Amino acid sequence: MLNRNIIKLFESRKGNLDERLKRDYVRNGVVTVPCQISDYNDVISAYSVKGYETLNTEFKDYIKTAAEYAPPKCPLVLNMIGNCLSQKEKKTISDTIQDTFAYELGIIEKDEKRHTEVFILMMVGLIFAIILLYLTRTLADEPRELIYVMFYFTGDTLCDYILLTGHDLRHDRRMAGRLASIKVVFSDKYEEPNYTKSDVNKLYSEIEKDVRESMQEK
Repeated sequence: MLNRNIIKLFESRKGNLDERLKRDYVRNGVVTVPCQISDYNDVISAYSVKGYETLNTEFKDYIKTAAEYAPPKCPLVLNMIGNCLSQKEKKTISDTIQDTFAYELGIIEKDEKRHTEVFILMMVGLIFAIILLYLTRTLADEPRELIYVMFYFTGDTLCDYILLTGHDLRHDRRMAGRLASIKVVFSDKYEEPNYTKSDVNKLYSEIEKDVRESMQEK
């Protein structure tokens, strides 16, 4: 039996995420997420109250997973496939999808605002600590230890925000913005998406209009 390093082989295995995304989702710069449904409650939670509908958790996770790794510059289109919905149900689904992701965007905006306030506070604290260290440079080390603690704490927090937390927040903000602007279409059966240049321009115009309207509401 040959002596094979199977673990090394697994570690050397390469994926093909970009090729898979282009093959399955991306058409002419637009990401289309197909979703086959057989019932209204595949999308809307059975626990919802009429007029206060919420999305089925599994359905919402499916959309987020499909959108997570899609090229960030591509707008999203959700193609709901299935001949099982009335016009009223389609409108409810479309409105609930947009309302749900707009709500989640609002939550992320609040988190982003809070972290920005913390960032400014830490920046002021760091500058203050640097000034104190300069003014007390002739003192012994013992009285300056508290200032050093303040300096390292504020500096570490700023680095974390810039390199880690801030990056994640910006990613979440972009993703929430994309999902809040997702275009929902309904089809009786699956057909390969074929977007013309006119279709793409129309989609971008609708997104731009939606973004402008959301900014005016602030």
